[in-house]
Amino acid sequence: MDLGSKAGKHIQLKESYDRNTKIYTYEMKIVKVVQGDAGGYRCEVSAKDKCDSCTFEITVEAAEQEEQADILSAFKRADAGEDEGELDFSALLKAKPEPELEIDVWELLKSAHPSEYEKIAFQYGITDLRGMLKRLKKMKVVEPKVSEAFLRRLESAYSVNKGKKIVLSVEVTDPNAEAKWLKNGQEIKPSAKYIMESNGNIRTLTINKCSLADDAAYECVVGTDKCFTEVFVKEPPVTITKLLDDYQVVVGERVEFEIEVSEEGAHVIWMFEDQELSRDDKNSKYRFKKDGKRHCLIIQEATIEDSGMYFVYTNGALTSCLIKQAMFKCEVSDEKVTGKWFKDGVEVKASDRIKISHVGRIHRLTIDDVKPGDAGDYTFVPDGYALSLSAKLNFLDPPKIHLDVAGNMVSQNTIIVVAGNKLRLDVEITGEPAPTVCWMKGDKVHAEGRVRVENRKDLSCFVIEGAEREDEGNYTITVTNPAGEDKANLFIKIVDVPDPPENVKCTGVGEDCATIIWEPPKFDGGAPLKGYLMERKKKGSSRWTKLNFDVYENTTYEAKRMIEGILYEMRVFAVNGIGISAPSLNSKPFMPIAPTSEPTKLIVDDVTDTTCSLKWLAPEKIGAGGLDGYIIEFCKEGETEWHPANTDLVDRQSYTVRNLPTGEKMNFRVVAVNVAGRSPPALLEQPVTVREIMEHPKIRLPRELRTKYIKRVGEKINLVIPFQGKPRPVATWLKDGQPVDEKKVGIRNSNVDSILFIRSAEREHSGKYTLILKIENMEDSANIDIRIVDKPGPPTQVHVTDVWGFNAALEWKPPKDDGNCEITGYTIQKADKKTQEWFTVYEHNRRTNCTVSDLVIGNEYMFRVYSEILCGLSEDPCMSKNTAIVAKTGLEHKQASYKEKDMNCAPKFTAPLVDRSVTIGYSMAISCAVRGWPKPKIIWMKNKMIIGDDPKFLMQNNQGVLTLNIRKPSTFDSGKYSCKAVNDLGEDVVECKLEIKGNLQVH
Repeated sequence: MDLGSKAGKHIQLKESYDRNTKIYTYEMKIVKVVQGDAGGYRCEVSAKDKCDSCTFEITVEAAEQEEQADILSAFKRADAGEDEGELDFSALLKAKPEPELEIDVWELLKSAHPSEYEKIAFQYGITDLRGMLKRLKKMKVVEPKVSEAFLRRLESAYSVNKGKKIVLSVEVTDPNAEAKWLKNGQEIKPSAKYIMESNGNIRTLTINKCSLADDAAYECVVGTDKCFTEVFVKEPPVTITKLLDDYQVVVGERVEFEIEVSEEGAHVIWMFEDQELSRDDKNSKYRFKKDGKRHCLIIQEATIEDSGMYFVYTNGALTSCLIKQAMFKCEVSDEKVTGKWFKDGVEVKASDRIKISHVGRIHRLTIDDVKPGDAGDYTFVPDGYALSLSAKLNFLDPPKIHLDVAGNMVSQNTIIVVAGNKLRLDVEITGEPAPTVCWMKGDKVHAEGRVRVENRKDLSCFVIEGAEREDEGNYTITVTNPAGEDKANLFIKIVDVPDPPENVKCTGVGEDCATIIWEPPKFDGGAPLKGYLMERKKKGSSRWTKLNFDVYENTTYEAKRMIEGILYEMRVFAVNGIGISAPSLNSKPFMPIAPTSEPTKLIVDDVTDTTCSLKWLAPEKIGAGGLDGYIIEFCKEGETEWHPANTDLVDRQSYTVRNLPTGEKMNFRVVAVNVAGRSPPALLEQPVTVREIMEHPKIRLPRELRTKYIKRVGEKINLVIPFQGKPRPVATWLKDGQPVDEKKVGIRNSNVDSILFIRSAEREHSGKYTLILKIENMEDSANIDIRIVDKPGPPTQVHVTDVWGFNAALEWKPPKDDGNCEITGYTIQKADKKTQEWFTVYEHNRRTNCTVSDLVIGNEYMFRVYSEILCGLSEDPCMSKNTAIVAKTGLEHKQASYKEKDMNCAPKFTAPLVDRSVTIGYSMAISCAVRGWPKPKIIWMKNKMIIGDDPKFLMQNNQGVLTLNIRKPSTFDSGKYSCKAVNDLGEDVVECKLEIKGNLQVH
């Protein structure tokens, strides 16, 4: 039982704090100790998830005059002064006062195994086992020991509420080690209540639905190593769910007070005024009844002395009731005067509840257990006198508001309603006469409409249909009647989903990411914001993609996994405990895009006294943002300020920085630029000294010009000869040792090369060209052999030197004009003098003679020859001066004898018919192949019956391939089909089986 809720006149709790020593002191004072205060007590201290406690017992005995126990003296601190050290409750242990026995018990416990502690405590009458263990722990001097089995031990203590679950966890060194769990020294067996789990190095014990029996010491054993802890089970306070009612009874009537508590088996204390009603007194007129959660106090025969205030205590609540009485009294002049009492003109008769008395001159009318029906005008009329005394009894019950809104309450007098829901608040009203009820919000009175009040007997209903945000505020309920007034204040809080976030925008983009920021909603819905949910979509699309499933708490978010170069839009939802807001307005479209990577292979191409030429290659990674150009920057060595060399972006991959100070060391860098900004810079590894350096002239003659350079007449010649040298060398061209005629040959020189240009080559341009470079007294030269070629002339003196058999021998001489090039071969052609059609006999023939074979006997042949060089054949051939005649000789043709083969044979099927299975209504065909001569006659049969000219059957014969087509067969067409081939030499037959299947009907 939690004593915090029972604190009052009987039990007083005090807490103090010393700022100097930083020590808390807790005191408990019991005023007027009764027998019911005896029992075990525990002081429990908790901070965050840590917990510690100590226990003690209080024994209540008869009071002795010579010695009075001081309970506070037991709360001493061990080994310290008044405000230091740990609390020691050992003085409260019910141990025997014999010091020898106590010393023997502790010595016995020191040497005993922990599993025997409970047995020893029971044997020697030690009831506080936990206090004993703590004291024994202090008495033992334990050497610090490094655990070999545990990486993480149990905490010193754990705290858990009754009925809840607790998990004890340790971490062991060996993942394969087995752990045993013990409770008060007894091994725990796995069950539905105790669940033991092993996960890697973690060993856990889960205790489900903790009860007071689970309040014990626990230990985990791994091998020979152990670790200990204590579990404290907190019992929740017992509350009174049904309060006491006030009673008005007549003397002698039976009175039964009834309450209901929150838990069965709860301890309940009944009190009358300041006196506790005991259950142990057998002669007491009070009877106690307990039925589950229901507790009753019964007074069999009530007396006047029973009128008063009754109280009921649990460890978490108190309730009370009152018995009422009304009395009229008048005094007459003579004690012998008698009289009668009237109520509203009707004589009042004495009864068990109404008592009439006459003592001396005093006349009394006493009404016990006053009821509303007793209200009226009461008159005393003395006998024999025409006088009367009147008084009025008004049954007035002050109005009272009974609020019962525990289901809606989050704090005192605060009711939370979700927007759109209906609120119906029923408030019980008591009072006599019936009080008037008024509901107000500020100065506005609510009676009808969406926000209205419905009044019934003893009940006032406050209704809000479809709660709105404007309905939030402080409401006052006022009840009044002649006996008084009562007020109650309520605060109705309307909670709703929050407003959408505002000003969603993109503040930065990357290659596949973007940074989004927004502002919190203006209205949080009346409940704290839990966070936000984000969505994005491609521009033009209607499909939104969630970016997070767990609530995100910040207002800045980096969206990732986006596609570079695609336009996106974002929106944000706010989330509170009620739900999710409407989406925010879409952000402006943004495109994830990244700057390019740095330019590559930055080199110095040339340096003069005032300039520096740079070259580089494009960045390896450009991305969807493209490349707009380059910026070249420079700075002096040792400085950090970079100066741009160009105001406009440079498109090409080279640049000459001008107006540089001569002799200075300069650093250079190149930055690529696109819509996303500047790329990382490409830097030269070393600074460059701005000074021109003397360099020997050197001609770098291309490989194709190191041999003869051959061109055809009329072609264009454009020779680019690169060279190097500093300062700029002087280039001079010579042809065959003489200066080049610039009217025939074009010459153009630059800093790095020299160009020789001829628009249309002629044979006279052939020759040896020499390029000479000079820098002061240094010189370099290179020779180029240019040959301009043309088609050669035809060969000369072609004639036939000999003819034999089918062959003819030809000879000729080279052409007089070789086309300014070596003859590479000849092409020889022949023609029959009758047909005059020319046929090529040889190509690329390098000799000036050849032999033509495969001539036809009896024909006369002509011959012609073409010259051939690199640029082709000569335009005209040279004809042979004579012809070659292949003479006929005496030949006789002897025709070989020929025996005609007999092709006659009997019919033979080379491909048989194949069994078929087809679906009804689908046309099909069966085929076979036959050979035989004379051509056989073909007969198709069904079930050995000849198929006639039925149009359903189509018979075909294509060079021995026989086909029978059946159009839309039915089940009647099933059977055995055969084909017979017959001629004069014999016959042959093949057969097959045809099955027609019906369609599958589905009903």
